[in-house]
Amino acid sequence: MSARFLYKNDVDFQVLAHDSPDFAKILKANGQLDFSNPKAIQQLTISLLKRDFKLEINLPDDRLCPPVPNRFNYILWLQDLLDTTSDRYTERYDPAREVTGLDMYGVSSMAHLGRRHRGKLYLSVTRMRAAAEVEVSRYSLRGEDIDEKNVQCAQENVSLNKLNARIKVVQTTAQDALIPIERYGLSRIDFCMCNPPFYDSVEEMVSSAQRKQRAPFSACTGAEVEMVTAGGEVGFVKQMVAESQTLRDRVQWYTSMLGKHRSVATVLQHLQELGARNWAVTAFVQGTKTRRWAVAWSWADRRPRTARGRRPTTDGHECTDDGHVCEQDLARGIAHLPKALLPFPSHISFVIRQQPASIDELGPRLDAALRSLPAAHWRWTPSLSTGLGFVVADVWSRAFRRRKQTRQQRLRSHSDDDDDGDDDDDDDFDDEDAALGFKIQLLYERGPAATAAATDEKARRVVVVVRWLKGNDSVLFESFCGMLRRTLDAQLGAS
Repeated sequence: MSARFLYKNDVDFQVLAHDSPDFAKILKANGQLDFSNPKAIQQLTISLLKRDFKLEINLPDDRLCPPVPNRFNYILWLQDLLDTTSDRYTERYDPAREVTGLDMYGVSSMAHLGRRHRGKLYLSVTRMRAAAEVEVSRYSLRGEDIDEKNVQCAQENVSLNKLNARIKVVQTTAQDALIPIERYGLSRIDFCMCNPPFYDSVEEMVSSAQRKQRAPFSACTGAEVEMVTAGGEVGFVKQMVAESQTLRDRVQWYTSMLGKHRSVATVLQHLQELGARNWAVTAFVQGTKTRRWAVAWSWADRRPRTARGRRPTTDGHECTDDGHVCEQDLARGIAHLPKALLPFPSHISFVIRQQPASIDELGPRLDAALRSLPAAHWRWTPSLSTGLGFVVADVWSRAFRRRKQTRQQRLRSHSDDDDDGDDDDDDDFDDEDAALGFKIQLLYERGPAATAAATDEKARRVVVVVRWLKGNDSVLFESFCGMLRRTLDAQLGAS
């Protein structure tokens, strides 16, 4: 099984009991696990880490026990965020890319994460403040913690996994920054992640446990320092947001897990009030067990992937405009959020009214239309029916043409040279200067929308899929897609 689908379904306790004798000892006779028993929860984590990641770990009875599948799903989501917003615009996992990150929870996950990422990973544990640097070829880790017991536990687990030469855990104070990248001499990192304390007070924590009809420190096994902070999880994330306003794009993605659904809207509203224009949300669900949510934001302008334009199929499922059943959106993965709180879709799909005979007919027309745009950088790959492009502004609009004409007139009035007025040098193009980056792909429609008789390419409709890769102006992206559709419609209608 691919590592990505390791925990797609609930953990099979019978199989795990067969693989782990220690887990078999705490499994009930009916094959069920007593989730109210902290020892059972701890053994589940220990056995999964050993079987699936070859990690040995000791967990203290009075500290948090991280659920492995939930955290693993968080890591996969984060990896997808990074893969779909890389500066190479490939939208695929790049094994050569070095990734530097900051993890604000669980020192126990250090080696696990390090083995999944090439590059460096700094770990900073929530309320434990562990930071660590990981390099796959030669792990070099540094950790810091404000809790003495957590420091001791982290050091013991490092020794247990024979990583002493690569990991160093030190104690710090609660006054340190949550995202202390300058402490390690770093100019920037790719991400930070955390699992903040849920509660604002001990009273709130006890009240929550009573509503769930269980003791507040039963299966949670967390100490007060791990579960309570001023302002609760929202207050903690707001502190992250405040630090991110100073760091800006020195961190590409700031992320946090949240334990309360209502916290998601509060955090997103706060981000919008501060002018954030690039964010992502998702939900982590492991079978029928506890649900968690996550929020990510970036002050940079690389857009994470969302599902392509959706429409219902005849069997009630949702599929993309090319007929594929949708997987959960990477950036819009929480249902029942107000539309205004969801990020703008990064895919727009449409079908040309006057259908071309094939992709081979539409491809050259699309290529010519994009090449005709002023101040545009465009590359079309016929073999993939895919193109990558960038524009510095709304170069298709009358307003842009008027601005360019005015600029040319000013240049001529200040020069005696014969100037053609084209001051946009494509040879010196830098995609960092682009206001909009996009990928366009031509696909044949598949699935229920394509009739049963449409077994060959000529009988199926061609779908134009526009992927928003770069930029912060959703109006500009929509305007570009509208222009492209009108242009192609006009070209095919006149042919």
